[in-house]
Amino acid sequence: MRGLEQLAANLASEFSGSSRAAAGNGIRWRSGAPQSVATPTWISAPRPKLRGKLVLTLSLLLALLLPSPPGRNGSPTAQAAEPKVGPVRDWARANLPDLLGLYRHFHTHPELSLMEKETAARFAAELRAAGLEVTTNVGGYGVVGILKNGTGPTVMVRTDLDALPVTENTGLPFASKVKVKDSSGVEVGVMHACGHDVHMTSILGATRYLAGHRADWNGTLVVIGQPAEERVLGAKAMLDDGLFTRFPRPDFALALHVDAALEAGKIGCRPGYALANSDSVDITLFGKGGHGAYPHTTVDPIVTAAQLILALQTIVSREIRPTEPAVVTVGSIHAGTKHNIIPDQCKLQLTIRSYSDEVREQTLKAIERKAKGIAFSAGAPEPEIQVTDGTPALYNDDGLTARVDAMFRANLGAENVTPAEQSMGGEDFSRYGRAGVKILMFRLGAVDAKRLRGYRELSQPPPSLHSAKFYPDAELVLETGVVSMSLAALELLQ
Repeated sequence: MRGLEQLAANLASEFSGSSRAAAGNGIRWRSGAPQSVATPTWISAPRPKLRGKLVLTLSLLLALLLPSPPGRNGSPTAQAAEPKVGPVRDWARANLPDLLGLYRHFHTHPELSLMEKETAARFAAELRAAGLEVTTNVGGYGVVGILKNGTGPTVMVRTDLDALPVTENTGLPFASKVKVKDSSGVEVGVMHACGHDVHMTSILGATRYLAGHRADWNGTLVVIGQPAEERVLGAKAMLDDGLFTRFPRPDFALALHVDAALEAGKIGCRPGYALANSDSVDITLFGKGGHGAYPHTTVDPIVTAAQLILALQTIVSREIRPTEPAVVTVGSIHAGTKHNIIPDQCKLQLTIRSYSDEVREQTLKAIERKAKGIAFSAGAPEPEIQVTDGTPALYNDDGLTARVDAMFRANLGAENVTPAEQSMGGEDFSRYGRAGVKILMFRLGAVDAKRLRGYRELSQPPPSLHSAKFYPDAELVLETGVVSMSLAALELLQ
C-alpha cells in the first residue's frame, strides 16, 4: 500500500501547480494537468487537509483497481492466479512423448474390474513420483493421493482404473493382447474400450503439472484411482472404506470421460442430469413343464414371458410422464432345452434407466406389478424378482458446471466447448455427488475431425465406447485432457 500512497501523492503534487481560467462556464482548470484531462480547481487547491484526503482517496481507488501480487510457494497467504491456458498447453506439449508412453503402457496392460492390482500399483507409483502422499487398497484396489498446498479449497480429481472383457480389434500396433479368466472362469480378452487408459494418463498429467506449479494455486488436491467402475462397484466401496472420513473431504470433485462421437480437441459440459440411474432386474417365471404336444397339461412359462415382455414396453409409453426419460430393456431370455419340451421356468434379465428417483421407483414397482399379474392370470406360481441397485443418476452441480464451463470458453475458445448431450448410460462417479459433494464430469472429444468426417461420408457412426474397434486419437486427446483438467483444478483451487 505504501507504493500506492506514494503514487497518489505524486499525482496530487502534479495537480498542485498554477491555475488558469478556462474558456466557457467560468471554470478554472489546472495548467499542470495533462491536456486531455480537465481538472477542476477544487481538486488542486493547495490545502494540506484536502491534499491528504486526495492521497487517501486515490490510494483506495488504486488499491481496488490494481491486482494484488501473487503469493509464492503455496503459502497460506498466497493468492492463486486465474487459469491461463498458455503455460499449461506448453507444458502438456513438451511432456506429450512421456505421456504417450504412459498411455500405451496402460493400454497394453488392461485389467478387469476388481482385478486392477498392477494398474493400481503403477498409478500409485506415478502419484508418489509427483510428490503426493499415497494410500493404496482403499475399497479394494483404490488409490488415494494427497497434495497439500496451503489454505484453500479441497478438490478431488477422479479416474477409473478398470478395463472391459472385450477382445480388441483396432489393428493398432500397441493393441491389447491380454486374455484372462473372468470371475466365472471363462477366458476373455481384455481391452480399455471405454477410455480409462486416457482418463488415467490425463489425470496423471494434470497432477504432475499442478505439483510442479504450486505457486499458481492454494488448497488440497486429492487424486483418486477408482476400481470397478465398469461394474459400478468402486465408488461405493471407496466411500464405505472411509474415502471422505479418512482423507480430506472435498469441496468439489472433477472427472472427465472420453466421448466417441465428439471431435478431439473439444470439451462437452452439461449442468444437471448427465447420466442415468442404472438398475438390473432378474425375473424368474415359473410354470408347469410337460410335452410340447400336450400344452393343455402344462403352464408354459415361455408364453408368460412373451406376454410380460410386451407388457413391460407399456410402462414407459403409458405410465411414465412423457417428459420424463426412462428405459426398460429386456436383454436376455433363457428357457427350455429341446424342441418338444415345455420347461418349468423362464429367466429374464432387464436393464432399467431413468433420471429422477421418483421415475426410478415408479418403473421398478410397475415391473413387479406386471410380472406378478401376468403370472397370476396364467395360473402360474408367483415369480421371483430380484432388483440389483446399479448406480444413481449423475447430476452435475449447476453452479460448478457454469463456473468451469465459462472458464473453458475463456481459455479454450467458445468454439471448442459444446453442450454435452444427456445419456442413459450409468456412471458411479454420481455417488460422490450423492454423498454431498459438488461434482462435475465433463466430456473429452476422442476422435479427430478427419476420422469423424470419414464416418459421416460413409453414413456410419464412429465405433462406440465398449466396441472392440474403438480407439482415441491419442496425441490430441491427451493434450486436451491434461490441459482441461489442469485448468479446471486451477479454477477451483483458489
